[in-house]
This record gives sequence, structure tokens and C-alpha cells, in this order.
Amino acid sequence: MFQLNKTIISEEILEKEFVCNLSACKGACCVDGDAGAPLDASEVEKLKEIYPKVKPFLRKEGIKAIEKQGTSVVGLDGEPETTLIEGKDCAYVIFDKDTALCGIEQAYNQGIIDWKKPVSCHLYPIRVKEYADFAAVNYHKWHICDDACSLGKELEVPVYKFLKESLIRKFGQQWYDELEKVAQEMKK
Repeated sequence: MFQLNKTIISEEILEKEFVCNLSACKGACCVDGDAGAPLDASEVEKLKEIYPKVKPFLRKEGIKAIEKQGTSVVGLDGEPETTLIEGKDCAYVIFDKDTALCGIEQAYNQGIIDWKKPVSCHLYPIRVKEYADFAAVNYHKWHICDDACSLGKELEVPVYKFLKESLIRKFGQQWYDELEKVAQEMKK
């Protein structure tokens, strides 16, 4: 672990390799697990705001779940998260044949909204836990991403480089530049 400004960072995000391999996993992270994607308070409000524009991209099951439970829910840990369909798929998931995709991201890609998706989804396999005085930035290992780890190793792409865009989105360009400096120093 090392500290960068008000973040405590696991060295694994510099050491582990990862490149999302959607053709292998078929978007399993959007349909597996026992909780929705973690959200912060601003994202709870953002989902309420964009839902009318995202709704046409969603499956009927997702729309039904959202209209019954809300655009987000409070999880068992007391924290906000995306709504699930019958405790399984994210309510915002759509399918292209047998591959799970994000309906929010599809609306973004088509220029309908200006918000890509929850930052926790954009950052995966990094998980950020906010505390009063700092944020913990950790690598999360999940067996459904084994193919992404293999592809990352094959292509020699560390987690932090694969997630450059999302890390800058979360922490800013200056923070990311400092992270790269730390990574270069660690290689020596």
C-alpha cells in the first residue's frame, strides 16, 4: 500500500495485469453477484435524472424492476447500488445476442446522455471505498475476470493503464500523473 494525496492505494493495481475480454466473459459482471453496482450520492441523483432518456434502451424486465424499486436501491450493506432484476441482473443491463452490455452506456454512446455509467462499473476491477479522510483504492479479484487477467498478462497491460480513463474521471489528471510516476519508480 502507498499513499497518494488522500488515497491509500493497493500496489496490486500497478502489479496486476488486466484487459477486459468481453468476448470471453460475455459481460458476466453485469449479471453475476449478489448486489448491484455501488453508487455514490451524486450518482443516485444522476440515475433519477437520466432514467427517462435511458429507459428506451432497457429491457422490459429492467424497466419493471426500476419502476417497482426505483432507479437505485439501498443494499444490504446500507450503501446505494443499482437496482437488480429479481436479485440477479443489473436492471440497466441489455443484451447483444449473448453478451451483456450497459443500457446507460449505450445511451451515452449514442449521444443521448453525457454520463457514461456508474464510476464503480467504469473502474472495475478497482474498487474504491470512501472514508471520512481518505479513499481506499483496491484491486478486486473475481473469477469471472480470469480471461481479462490472462489477456492483460498476454498484452502486458497493468490494471492502472487499462483503467486510465476511469481513474482520471474519478481522481483527476494530476492524480493519475502522480500514479504513473509511482509506477515508474516501482519498476526500477
